[in-house]
Amino acid sequence: MSRRANIAAADGRLAVEIRVRGRVQGVGFRPTVWRYARDLDLSGEVLNDSSGVLIRVFGSASAVEALIARIRRDPPPLARIDAIDTQPYFGELAAAFTIAGSLGGRVHTQVAPDAAICAACAEEVASPFERRYRYPFTNCTHCGPRLSIVGGVPYDRANTSMAPFDLCPACRAEYDSPADRRFHAEAIACHVCGPKARLVRFDGSAFGFDQFSMMDDVDAACGLMKNGEIVAIKGIGGYQLACDATKADVVARLRQLKHRDAKPFALMARDLDVIRRYCSVGAAEQALLAGPSAPIVLLRADGIEKLPEVVAPGLATLGFMLPTTPMHLLMLRRMNRPVVMTSGNLSDEPQVISDQEAAERLRGVATYVLTHNREIANRIDDSVACVVAGRVRVLRRARGYAPEPITLPRGFEAAPELVATGGELKSTFCLVKDGAAILSQHQGDLEYVRTFDDYRNNLALYQKLFDHAATALAGDLHPEYLSSKLARERAATDGLPLLEVQHHHAHVAACLAENGHPLDGPAVLGIVLDGLGWGGDDTLWGGEFLLADYRNYQRLGTFKPVAMPGGAQAAREPWRNLYAHLMAEMAWPAFTINFEDLDVHAYLASKPRATLDTMIKNGINAPLASSCGRLFDAVAAALNICRERQGYEGEAAARLEAIVDEDTLRNEDDTLGYPMSIPNLRGSGLPYIEPLAMWNAVLGDLILKTPAPVMAARFHKGLARSIVAMTRRLASGEDETGPRRFATVALSGGCFQNRILFEEVSRRLESHDFTVLSHAQVPANDGGLALGQAAIGAAHLISSSNNLIKNHPEGNAPCVSAFPDGS
Repeated sequence: MSRRANIAAADGRLAVEIRVRGRVQGVGFRPTVWRYARDLDLSGEVLNDSSGVLIRVFGSASAVEALIARIRRDPPPLARIDAIDTQPYFGELAAAFTIAGSLGGRVHTQVAPDAAICAACAEEVASPFERRYRYPFTNCTHCGPRLSIVGGVPYDRANTSMAPFDLCPACRAEYDSPADRRFHAEAIACHVCGPKARLVRFDGSAFGFDQFSMMDDVDAACGLMKNGEIVAIKGIGGYQLACDATKADVVARLRQLKHRDAKPFALMARDLDVIRRYCSVGAAEQALLAGPSAPIVLLRADGIEKLPEVVAPGLATLGFMLPTTPMHLLMLRRMNRPVVMTSGNLSDEPQVISDQEAAERLRGVATYVLTHNREIANRIDDSVACVVAGRVRVLRRARGYAPEPITLPRGFEAAPELVATGGELKSTFCLVKDGAAILSQHQGDLEYVRTFDDYRNNLALYQKLFDHAATALAGDLHPEYLSSKLARERAATDGLPLLEVQHHHAHVAACLAENGHPLDGPAVLGIVLDGLGWGGDDTLWGGEFLLADYRNYQRLGTFKPVAMPGGAQAAREPWRNLYAHLMAEMAWPAFTINFEDLDVHAYLASKPRATLDTMIKNGINAPLASSCGRLFDAVAAALNICRERQGYEGEAAARLEAIVDEDTLRNEDDTLGYPMSIPNLRGSGLPYIEPLAMWNAVLGDLILKTPAPVMAARFHKGLARSIVAMTRRLASGEDETGPRRFATVALSGGCFQNRILFEEVSRRLESHDFTVLSHAQVPANDGGLALGQAAIGAAHLISSSNNLIKNHPEGNAPCVSAFPDGS
């Protein structure tokens, strides 16, 4: 039976079409609406389409209003509502409320991130009385795989890697029942009809569980780790490598076989009680660990028990996560200690996702593999987050977060569709569509061929999933970034405008965008501290003070430009930066006269100084860089931290932060923080942070044999004081008495992932009545760069800045560039 509904029926009832946009597919939204509508005695239907969820409802005005209010107030746990729009409906509706089939069309909805196992599913797999007892692929509409298995939208089973698994009658009944939490849970499965886990040897040799005394394949993997084996595990978004984290020799063997010299390993523990034996866990960190995103959370390693140094060499934190899938949960039930749970790859390669690739790439690392027969459609690494200054801050945005869109601020509603290609390191890309930025999961460092191939494949996938038709591209200004070259190639091939965005301007814009700073809002001072980025003057920048909005920026101040002898090699060998900094402040004879007795003098004297001096003098493979990151490297080298080489980007700075004496930081007189001055650069007159006095203080403390933790604290404190002094000078003039040019400061760049530096700078700025914006949703490092490029590109396209159009470098397409100083 059906009825034709009128918007204002004679009896006062209404027929309304309700459009819900946001993350509303694959999260149990339709059965939730179905239950609410039946409770309110409404008739009609709810369905998925390419724009989200569509509800057509007939009933009393009060009931319709109550339905909308309840949807807003109590959506499903994984849902995120961006908008609810209503309009009259005049079509046919069933007498009862039903869930209708999905409709196609151009995509305007979201794909949900993968979600960690929920409490209800965790209880099921642990109970012998449930039919999914110990089933490692248990999930429902509140948890389980999403992006990792989807190949198209709408998010229906036929468009996922669960399509080959036909539902058994019991699962079909759950799938078809709106009253069940597994109604249209597209990854629903059980022992009878779903994927199967199996433990095998990479070499194909047979073995029996009796030698491990285990109950099933998943449990046997735990037994292997207890016995000192490294096990490959097919996780939700890629293969992982796991071993007992308390066995130093096994962890060291994993490092050697994976070619991972020093970078810290991620850890997994079965529950919070295990984690608390090794780390302190605050309330916010506990909620983060146990939430649906379930990232790796950086925690202070100050527990009563200690893990071997080889797990996280030289660091004061450990990265822990709780089990993210039923397989991990079941595997660790008998493991009363942490396990290493690192990405299944060789160092710097993309994470392995296919069984064939695992056999080829991982068999030399692990003997056994816990695998299964469900395809991983999309590679997604684990996210990394921390809690700093009371806020959760994402350091690597991947599983559990991507591809959730970030709503762009007021003024961007009409932004055209564009692609921003991001940077070279910690790369991501970003799509702009429907007033939102869709930031990809972490891709990695594009200098590695396999990673760049994966980046391009993922970009194509995102454009397919989100039905995205780019009208323009945005990329970094750097002439050699592979992401920038890709943007130029696509602009030339497709005849699209290309917006070349200065690296540090993009950092500022990313911070503005995630903090909701409106398109036409006032300019802010962006303080961007990182390793390197191509400057608007074709030199290398890395410690910048920019007066910026989305369309323009002006460079107001900087760090001292110092040579990088050896170019990229200087980023890997901190002693090179130390030598360059010292020679920029004092000649070798002066250094010898005053500091010859220091071991650092003998160390540098053993290096090829004549060659280095020639390189620096003649600018041969020794570019000048105003880099805060390289300053950190130089100070670390002076303290004999990673002096010869770094095992990974940022290791020297991370170890320097790790040894900071907190008592010195909090209680020692501010004047003992290493001093820096603010003169002006010759020629440009640009104010810059001059570290000459700092170096004299550092070398003096070395003579006095001051403990390195105290020196590290003094460096952080002195640097923070200098940054704030520069900010105050730029705001109100050299005497700090004039009217302020800006009231808001945005902090960005990888150096601000240093907790101590961030907290010291932000606290001091706020004490001087500046409003401080910082990153939380996206990384402060280059992982957020694509968001900033997208915001700048969209701002220019919205304003149709024809005066910024210039010839494309290849002569084939227009190129829009955001240049410094508003030019």
